[in-house]
Amino acid sequence: MSKVVYEGWMVRHGRRKIGRSFIHMRYFVLETRVLGYYKRKPQDNMVPIKTLLIDGNCRVEDRGLKMHHGHMVYVLCVYNKKEKHHRITMAAFNIQEALIWKEKIELVIDQQQDLMTANTNKIYTSFQYKSSVDNGRNASSSDRESHPEEEEENQSALLRRTTIGNGLPESVLDWTRELDSRLSNQNNSDQIFSRKHWRLVRCQNGLRVFEELLEVDYLPRSCSRAMRAVGVVEATCEAIFEHVMSMDGTRFEWDCSFQYGSLVEEVDGHTAILYHRLQLGWFPMLVWPRDLCYVRYWRRNDDGSYVVLFRSREHPNCGPQPGFVRAHIESGGFIISPLKSRNGRPRTQVQHLMQIDLKGWAVGYFPSFQQHCLLQMLNSVAGLREWFSQTDESHMVPRMPVMVNMTSNSASSRKERKTQENSIQPNPSVDQMHSASRHSVMLDEDSDEDEDYQIPEPEQEAYPVKLENDIGLADEEPSGQIDLAGFSGILRRDDRDKSRDCWRISDGNNFRVRSKHFTYDKTKIPAGKHLMELVAVDWFKDVKRMDHVARRKGCAVQVASEKGLFSLAINLQVPGSTHYSMVFYFVTKQLVPGSLLQRFVDGDDEFRNSRLKLIPSVPKGSWIVRQSVGSTPCLLGKAVDCTYIRGPKYLEIDVDIGSSTVANGVLGLVCGVITTLVVDMAFLVQANTFDELPERLIGAVRVSHVELSSAVVPMLESGPSAE
Repeated sequence: MSKVVYEGWMVRHGRRKIGRSFIHMRYFVLETRVLGYYKRKPQDNMVPIKTLLIDGNCRVEDRGLKMHHGHMVYVLCVYNKKEKHHRITMAAFNIQEALIWKEKIELVIDQQQDLMTANTNKIYTSFQYKSSVDNGRNASSSDRESHPEEEEENQSALLRRTTIGNGLPESVLDWTRELDSRLSNQNNSDQIFSRKHWRLVRCQNGLRVFEELLEVDYLPRSCSRAMRAVGVVEATCEAIFEHVMSMDGTRFEWDCSFQYGSLVEEVDGHTAILYHRLQLGWFPMLVWPRDLCYVRYWRRNDDGSYVVLFRSREHPNCGPQPGFVRAHIESGGFIISPLKSRNGRPRTQVQHLMQIDLKGWAVGYFPSFQQHCLLQMLNSVAGLREWFSQTDESHMVPRMPVMVNMTSNSASSRKERKTQENSIQPNPSVDQMHSASRHSVMLDEDSDEDEDYQIPEPEQEAYPVKLENDIGLADEEPSGQIDLAGFSGILRRDDRDKSRDCWRISDGNNFRVRSKHFTYDKTKIPAGKHLMELVAVDWFKDVKRMDHVARRKGCAVQVASEKGLFSLAINLQVPGSTHYSMVFYFVTKQLVPGSLLQRFVDGDDEFRNSRLKLIPSVPKGSWIVRQSVGSTPCLLGKAVDCTYIRGPKYLEIDVDIGSSTVANGVLGLVCGVITTLVVDMAFLVQANTFDELPERLIGAVRVSHVELSSAVVPMLESGPSAE
C-alpha cells in the first residue's frame, strides 16, 4: 500500500491553449508510487486532478526561474522518459521548497529504480550463468560493465541532478570556475597563485576587498580592475540567492547602489536580460547617472552553492536612455557558498566581483569617482549581512518588474502608460515598472489541462500574481471603465513627485499583503492593483467632530450614487482645538456577491472591526518619523472607535483617532505628519482563511505636505439619508 512521502501547497504554472499564462495553488501529494495534485487538501477518497506514476524511468527537470507578471517561480517538471507527453509541471515561490520537492521526488525515483535494477539483475544473472555454461567460460565483471543499457541508466541518474537550461552564454566569462578550483582545495599549491593574483586592498564594513593583479594589454581609463568583496552572512544560501535575484522594492534595504531594475527578456530558466539603474550618489549635479543592460546567468552547484554571473550586452528593446550614461560590465557576479553553522545559525560566504567600465568624461577627470562607485556596489554584501542580522523574516517572494520596449519614449508608449490602472503616471525613474509583456512568461508547453477542472470560485481561479496586468478578475472591475467626470474634492490631485498640498494614488506594490498561501508559510506579496478607485479627497475643519460627511450634498458619494456606482468613504477624524477630517472616497461599479469586500460592507460592526486594516508608510521624511510610523498593519476597529454608516449605495467609516491613547501614538502620528511630510496609507479587509486569500487593497493614497490652511468648513446641506 502506498504511503505519503511528502505533501504540501505548490504552484501550477503553465500556459493555456489560448496562449495566456496561468498560475494556481494546488495541493501536491507524493506517494511511494504516485505524484498527484488536488484543488484543496485531500480528504476521505477525494480524486486528484492529475496523477503521474513514479518509476525508475521518471526524471525531474529543473526548469529554473520563470516569470509571471514580475513574480518569480522556480519550476520543476516531472515526466517519464518513455512517455514524455505525460508530465506534471510544478513550481514554488522560493527555491528552498522547490529543492525539497526535487530531492523527495528523486528519492522515490531512486527507490523505484533500485527495485527495477534488483529484478533485472536477478534475470540477467540467471541468463548470464546459462550463457557462460553454454560457451564454456565464466562471465567477467567487465562484460557486465560494458552493457550500454546500464551505462545509459547510470548516466540518466546523474542527469537528473544536472541543472537544465541552455548553459552559460558564450559572452559571459565564468570567473568563478578558476576561483572555486583554487579556494576549494585547501591542500592545493595553487593557493600561491591565488594570493599572487588577488591582493587585499582594504577591509571595509566587515568585508575583505580584493583587487585583481592580472596584467592586461589594454585597460580603458574608465574601466576598473576587477575587485571582489568577501563577507559572511548569517543566512542560508537559498535566502541570500533569492535576495540577489530580486529587483523589487526590497532591494533598497540592502543594496545602496540600486535605483531600479527590470526584466528585458527571459532567455530560459537560468538566463535573462536585465535593465538596471545605478544610484551612485557622487556629485549628481555634475555627473550623469549610470544604467546597465546585461545578461544574467545563474546555476546551483552540487555542493549547494549558487553562482550568479553578469556581462553587459546590447538588446533592441533596451536602448540608451535620455539622461543616463550606459556603463559596461566586463565581468561580475556573486558566489554564494555554504559554511558550517555556528551556534545553530546558518552561515554563508558571499563573494561579489565586479569589473565595470563606467564610461563618460567624469571617470577620466575624477579618478575617485570610479573607486567610489565600485566600492558602493560591492558594499551590497555588507548590506545583505546587516539585513539578515536585523530581521526575523525568513520568507520572501522574490519579484522583478517586467519592462516594455525602451527604444524610445514615443507617444504610443505614453498612451499605453496612461491607460494603466488609475490613470496615474508613475515616477519617471520607474515609469516602465508596472507594464508587462504578456508573452514573456509563456512556457514552451501546454498546461496539464488543469483548466478543465476549474470551479467557479473567484478566489480559487485567480491567483494574486495576476494583479497588475490581468484585468477581469472576478472580484474587481477595470478602473478605466469608471466615468470619473464630476468627481471633485477639497484637496487637489497632482501626480507630480514634488508637488505639495495635494494627493495622488499610491502604487499598490509599495505595500505587502498576505499571499494565497499565507496560512501555511506566512509569506507576503506586493499588493498590486486596487479593488476600488480613489476619486476624491476632502480636507475639512470645524469646531466639532464631523460625522457622516457622505450626506453632504454634492460630495463624491452623492455623485457616485447618481452614476450608479458604489462608494466607500473613510473619514479620518483628527481631534484638537480645531477638529480636522480627511475623507477618502473610493468607488467601484458594483460589489461582487460573496466576495470578502461585499461581506465586509454588508456585515455587522463586530465583523467590520475585526477586519478593517490600515497599512501606513512615510516614504519621504526624517528617519525618526519613518521609524516611528513604520509600515506595520493596524486593525483600525481594534485600535480606535469606528462608526459604520450604511447608505443605499455607500458605506462610510468614521475613524475617531482621539478615542484611544494608544492609537494616538500610532495613527495620530501618521495623521500628524500629513501636514509636513509625504504619507502613504493603504486600506484593506484582512483575509484570515485560505478561501479569502490573497489579500487585496481597497485602495491606497499618498498625501503630500498638506497645509492646515487648505482645510474648509463643510457645508451642512444634506443629500439622501442612510439606511
